[in-house]
Amino acid sequence: MPPLKILVRGSEQSLLVLRGDAVVAAFPVSTSRFGFGSEGGSRRTPTGRFRICEKIGAEMPAKTVFKGRRPLAEECVDWRTDPDLITSRILWLEGLDSSNANTRDRYIYIHGTNQEHLIGEPASHGCVRMRNADVIELFDLVLTGTEVEILS
Repeated sequence: MPPLKILVRGSEQSLLVLRGDAVVAAFPVSTSRFGFGSEGGSRRTPTGRFRICEKIGAEMPAKTVFKGRRPLAEECVDWRTDPDLITSRILWLEGLDSSNANTRDRYIYIHGTNQEHLIGEPASHGCVRMRNADVIELFDLVLTGTEVEILS
């Protein structure tokens, strides 16, 4: 049985989980409102081939907020007003192409968000945002090392 692979289609704001050519799961996402690119500091979503290098948050409740990949106490954040919270789960991406080799150092993740109402349109600061329930489902499906491809 072929391993699972993630395909993010920026033009459709979608994420597919594939096993070979078969779609195992499909989710709406939000890529960067600044477009696509791998330049450091650009806040753009990188494109190309990646792998999940680390999974963070497995033991945490849904909607846990992370800063520096560590859970914050609930009283330390304002869920309603912070524009870009990283919530529920983190799938940290590592670039496999020379053009996106800086992805891990840019802290590009697939993660949950406090702005679920913006899912389906470009709104992130570079990461791939998902609804909290969806990122938890994805997190439970994939392994560290799972291949990811992001298309603009």
